Parts: sequence; C-alpha cells; structure tokens
Amino acid sequence: MIQLIGEFECKLDAKGRLVVPAALKRQLPDVEREGLIVNRGFEKNLVIYTREEWDKQAAKISKLNTFNAKNREFVRQFMRGATILNLDSAGRVLLPKVLLDYAKIEGDVVLACQFDKIEVWPKGVYDEMMNGGVDDDFASLAEEVMGGFDFGGSIDG
Repeated sequence: MIQLIGEFECKLDAKGRLVVPAALKRQLPDVEREGLIVNRGFEKNLVIYTREEWDKQAAKISKLNTFNAKNREFVRQFMRGATILNLDSAGRVLLPKVLLDYAKIEGDVVLACQFDKIEVWPKGVYDEMMNGGVDDDFASLAEEVMGGFDFGGSIDG
C-alpha cells in the first residue's frame, strides 16, 4: 500500500490545470506511465488516487450487491465524474470542469495526502476546516477514534 505524505499548496491555471508538485511526484513513481484517477470526495472536495489504489477501491465496490437500491446509488455517486488524469510534458494534470465546479475549486488549492489518496480542497475551505478549533479537540478526537485500539505491547491488559 502506498503511503503518501505531505500537504501542498498549488494554483490552478485558467484552464483548470494543476502542476503536480515535485515532492509529491517523487512519491508517485508510476504516475507518468499509469496516470491518476480523480473523482468526487464525500465532503465537497476532490480525491485523487493512484491507478493501483483506484483499482483496489473499484474491486471492493464491484463486490456490492447491485440488487440493493442503496448499493446502486452508492456506486453511481462514487463513480460519478471519475476521470483518468494524465500528466502533460510540463507535469500538469487537467482537472475536469464538472469536478472543479462540484468542489467549488478555483485558483488556490491544497493537496492533502491521506495515506493512499490525495484530497484536493479550495485553500480557503481547507484552512477554515483545519483551523476551526480542531486543535482544542484533537486530543479528545484521538482518544475517541484511536483509544480503543490495542496496538500490542500495552500494559493495560
């Protein structure tokens, strides 16, 4: 499994192209050959996957029982707008206008790596989300989310 690391501030050009930062590109060794996949995120953002990770997600989703209406709706929503991104000779990818409109992305963006994917956010929205009092609650959130895990070697029993 790929482990992408970093947070990158970028600018879209007038055509909706984004230069993949060199530090991120180095973490994506097959990107020029295999491309990337972008689609809608769950929170009015975009998500970029490597081809390998997209294939893993698609394999999981393809196992859903499509006789179930909620499953069909989820598949439609998840796949809606999914697009292959290919780097041009300048190391740019063209983000589809329909996806940019969905996430209200224009101008300044943040690429936030999340282990096996890259979230794409409008910079202002991302800054507000990350600076909106989360620091005060981060320890509580960490305890709630991670506190029940046994990471091995614990003296708690």
